[in-house]
Amino acid sequence: METTTQGINTQQLFKTAFGLAIFTIVYNIVEGLVSTLLGFSDESLALFGFGADSFIETISGVGILHMVARIRANPNSNRDQYERTALKITGFSFFALVLALTATAVFNIVTDQEPETTFWGIVISIISISIMWVLVVYKRKIGKLLNSEAILADAECTKVCIYMSLVLLVSSGLYYFVKLPYIDSVGALILAYLSFREGRECFEKAKSDKYCACEHN
Repeated sequence: METTTQGINTQQLFKTAFGLAIFTIVYNIVEGLVSTLLGFSDESLALFGFGADSFIETISGVGILHMVARIRANPNSNRDQYERTALKITGFSFFALVLALTATAVFNIVTDQEPETTFWGIVISIISISIMWVLVVYKRKIGKLLNSEAILADAECTKVCIYMSLVLLVSSGLYYFVKLPYIDSVGALILAYLSFREGRECFEKAKSDKYCACEHN
């Protein structure tokens, strides 16, 4: 039985990391479906864009799942072609989302389009912040116990999902409570900016063996 220097079963830790990766994929699929459907129904671009981002994160999650399996089999191995391909697909998807959100947000601002309600944006963002924060905490814990740069990097990059949820929460809250004009479109533009950064990082990682530009001290 393999153990860490702390006497912990490494195989059990990898099983936990694998389980967290699977949960992340399933959650993103559910979040994506609910958010896009409600965003379309309520005419909330920020919520719809948030849901679209969740689907893209699902693609990334499949790559992470493969990564965990790879480092479990060979902890010293580098990123393989499967992961690089997943990163490139994710990167292209993020850039496509950036274009769609930016164009639609500008159109909504020019034509004075506002959502019917942003109530569900508030609810979904609060749920997402709670769940993503728990995932960050547990991924960091597993990464430190395994001394895995890859898992620690994944934990830190998961924080971007929290930032996106905060953007959705603020934009949805400001519109729902004070009806601040154009805030839904502004929120969508900020989501587009964060998506652009994620897409750019995906391509950077696909060309190297670095796991994340994030710090995880």
